[in-house]
Amino acid sequence: MSNLPSHSTRVYLNERPERDVIPGTTFKTEKVLLSSLQPSKPTDVLVRVDYVSIDPAMRGWLDLRRSYIAPVEIGATMRAAGVGTVVAVHSQSSGALKPGDAVKGYFGWTEYGIFEEKRVEKLSLSPGVSSLDFLGPLGDTGKTAYFGLLDVAKIKAGDICVVSGAAGAVGSAACQIAKIKGARVIAIAGGSQKCKWLEEELGVDKALDYKSSSFAEDFKKHVGYLDVYFDNVGGEILDLCLGRLKQGARIALCGAISDYGKTPSGLKGYLNLISQRATLQGFIVFDYADRYAEAEAEMAKWMAEGKLKRHFHVVQGLEKCPEYLTQIFKGVNTGKLVVQVSEQPVASKL
Repeated sequence: MSNLPSHSTRVYLNERPERDVIPGTTFKTEKVLLSSLQPSKPTDVLVRVDYVSIDPAMRGWLDLRRSYIAPVEIGATMRAAGVGTVVAVHSQSSGALKPGDAVKGYFGWTEYGIFEEKRVEKLSLSPGVSSLDFLGPLGDTGKTAYFGLLDVAKIKAGDICVVSGAAGAVGSAACQIAKIKGARVIAIAGGSQKCKWLEEELGVDKALDYKSSSFAEDFKKHVGYLDVYFDNVGGEILDLCLGRLKQGARIALCGAISDYGKTPSGLKGYLNLISQRATLQGFIVFDYADRYAEAEAEMAKWMAEGKLKRHFHVVQGLEKCPEYLTQIFKGVNTGKLVVQVSEQPVASKL
């Protein structure tokens, strides 16, 4: 590809935060010569990163503790899902990837990078799908909602389903999938504008503003007792839901954004899991890797049918990624928060 820059910028982990990410301290930025990023082995691929994802789970990747994935090392480029374009391959490459191919992978906060071919997946763009969708409904975001509802929560028609963090990336997908499956969906979000969007654009049955002084009473009025709770926030809202379980209720514990970066205070209503013979199960989307194709195919079908909408909250500037990571915990985004890294248009097929 022509018109390549002389340097590439990356954002790396400088020190582990004790609690909140501090832009300028937790992370640092450096520029490297692009000429130093060239395929030196047959399996090397040079990728230009076009967009990267910002997700709450990324905060957990900074902590030096036991988890489902190794923590980001000090000095390493910050891990992040991304979509991009192949710039160059080795002269003795397998031929599976070629310059110009739209690809996805965990490229991290960088403008360009050398990656192993096996960690770079070529995108198959069907009509109406763009590469950006592979950071949204066709990426880990959508698959988390898909498997969390269908496999963990075992959603079915007629269920009363509550979704917290409903205006976020995973939450908004979960709301729509639950509706597709015939559930009555009560969405929880922060602020009247997000609630309006959930009701008018996504078609949830009721959206509740957790910032409202009447939230607890509104919850009891509109939910009654629930069959399924898809939890993205943990904390007090999880405790509230634990007190409103039907017999045999299922809670899919997807995330706990209210408790990331601090010591959780603990649950008070957990004894209801016993009395209502309910289940609370945590899950990780990576465990379903052998079924990703199934989820992508079904969600692409729903997208083509107009049943599954996607909304991207696009911001610019790789160097601002640390700031964007802090903002996601303040609820600034509606839908999927992504950072545009390159100036190239997103790959799509009409």
